[in-house]
This record gives sequence, structure tokens and C-alpha cells, in this order.
Amino acid sequence: MTEVVIAGVSTRAMAESAARAGYVVTAIDGYADRDQHAGVRAISVPSDGGQPFIAASAAIIGARIPCDAVAYQSNLDNDPEAVRTLALGRALWGNSPETLRRVRNPFMVADTFRAHGITVPRVGAAEPTASVTWLTKPFSSGGGHHIRRHTDGKVRRGHYLQEFVTGIPASIVFIAAGGRATPLAVTRQLIGDASFGASGFRYCGNILAPRWDSQFDDENRLPRHAGRLAEIAASAFGLTGVNGIDFIAQRDAAIPIEINPRWTASCELVDRAHGPRVFALHADACRHRRLPSAADPPTLVEAFGKAIVFAREACLIESTDAWLDDRNIRDVPQNGARFRAGAPVCTVFAAAETSTECYAALQTKAQHIYHQLRPTTDHQS
Repeated sequence: MTEVVIAGVSTRAMAESAARAGYVVTAIDGYADRDQHAGVRAISVPSDGGQPFIAASAAIIGARIPCDAVAYQSNLDNDPEAVRTLALGRALWGNSPETLRRVRNPFMVADTFRAHGITVPRVGAAEPTASVTWLTKPFSSGGGHHIRRHTDGKVRRGHYLQEFVTGIPASIVFIAAGGRATPLAVTRQLIGDASFGASGFRYCGNILAPRWDSQFDDENRLPRHAGRLAEIAASAFGLTGVNGIDFIAQRDAAIPIEINPRWTASCELVDRAHGPRVFALHADACRHRRLPSAADPPTLVEAFGKAIVFAREACLIESTDAWLDDRNIRDVPQNGARFRAGAPVCTVFAAAETSTECYAALQTKAQHIYHQLRPTTDHQS
């Protein structure tokens, strides 16, 4: 059987999809959740300086584990050298370090889309113009961390400016190979939602809904517009396997914000909605440059949602035993786990007839989690 090593901040969903596809999986991440698939060997990377996950450390650990292939997810896409270390002597199922350097360059990405007639936010690295609302974003991005509205003339080192665009935050996940792309899903993103302990521009979930649902202004044309973004990115950057693009949905446009050249959080909703298939498609594209035969995903009959529940204050959970029996609570922490304010506690899921009902169910599920957390004055949580 093919043995695969997967490394990333939180590998549970990707590792589970791989195990269900028949691979022997070793997963390296920063959480050591209790609900890893039974067929997954899970390794937790020790924290370093208060950081839950260090990409270079995970890569070194993974490089020592015999396997046939390696795959990765956030945040290794921000560290091409870590990917190079992880993949040395094995097949790399994912984008190469060279591709990561190009696709993680926001100026190159903006120029590429603009050259194909796509409206993109302005980007810059110098003094901004006062007539535009700007965001300051780190080059090593992920999950909306450290994105702020720009309020002065100085641009911090390691950051760049991107024009703030109004609309509905959204994303497309797709499979790429040979310069082509097949979309898997378009989802609405939950960003900075206080219902889940998030604020600002922090990512906290997705909702995947049927095309007739009303969560976007133009549900029928949006998949075509988003699919065009995927086609351009796949061709221009030579993307491989599963990838995603964050964009802002407006009535007559999908405005690209960022390319995520790896497994994305919305992949798990695709697996929930259509059966475990995303890692198998990822592997097929990487190994054989083969895309799914159908251009359109199977028809949805209900909405599927996920939300990350973040701690609102320093707290702990005494027991998570009951969470293990609930398929709508995942990324289950250890009994007695402590959380600092803003740290992820777990992920909740819901399904309902409409996106509105699905969102309400996610809120109810999150509130159920919050009721079980106990405040603590331990600042080391």
C-alpha cells in the first residue's frame, strides 16, 4: 500500500480523506486532536516560543519518516524550503517550492489576473494613496491572521498593501493538472464572525449551498466567474492537485484576493457533501495529471457548513469524551485542554435545507461548545 506523510497546522481532515482513499497515512500537525481517523498515525510538533506549529520543524520530522509520497497544507505553503525538505527523495503531491514562490507573490498574482481582463484589488508596498481604503497583509498569509486596515503611511516589514473590496467573502476549491482546472465547489466564507469568537478578517468557516440558494447575489453566474479564476491560475502558475482561491463576490464579478496553493478548509465540506473524494482526486492529479471527468460537481440538495470555534477568553474544557460521539464536532482536543483567548477550540458542522438555516445551526452548535468551556486565569493557556 502507498504510504503518505501529510504535514500542516491541522491535518485531521486531509489525513482522514487520504485514509478513506486507501492510503497509509502519517500526519504531522500542531494539535494532536483526539478524533484522527483510526488509520492515521498522528504526530504532534512540539510548540516553540508559544507558536503551535513550526513548518520547518514539521518538515524535518516528516523527512525522517519512510514513505512513498508527501503532501502538505497550511502553513507549509508559506515556506517553500520546508516543502523542499519534506519532499526530498519522495514524490511530492502538491505544488513545487518554485511554484509556491511565484503564486505567493501578491504582485505577480495581481498582474496575472489583470492581464486576463480580471478586475483585481490594487496592491502596493510603498506609501498608499489616501483616496483608497487599504489593508495591510503579511506576505506569509493564512486564515486572515494579522490582516488590518491600514491607518498610517508606514508599511510594516514583511507586509504589503491590498485595496479593500466590498462584497461577500467567498472561495473556490478546484483540482488542477496540466495547466487545466476542474472546480469542486464555491463556498461563502465566514470571516471575523463574533458568533464563533472571531473578529477582524479572521477566517472561521465556510458554507457550501445548492446553486438555487440565495447566499450570493447571483448564484447562477458566480460558479462560472469563479471557475474562470481557477482556469487562469492553473494555466499561469502550473498548479497541481487541490488548490483554492479566495475572492470577493459581487453581483457581476468574482474579484480574486489570494490563491491558496494547497488543501483548503472547504475541502472537508466537499467530502461531507459528496462522500470522501477530495484527496483521491488530489493524488490522481498529482500522480497522473488527471482531472475529474465531470466539469460540474454533483448536485447539492442541502447546505453544508463548518465553523471554527475560537476561545473568547482563557479557558479549559474538562472532558471531550462526549464530543467524540458527535460527528458534527471535529478537531476534538484532549481532556483538560487549555486555551488562550483567540485559540481554536474545535470545529463544528451543520447541514440544513438553506444556507440561512445552516448558519443558524452552526451558531447553535458553537453556543453549545461555549457553555462547556470553563474560564481560567491561567495566562499560559
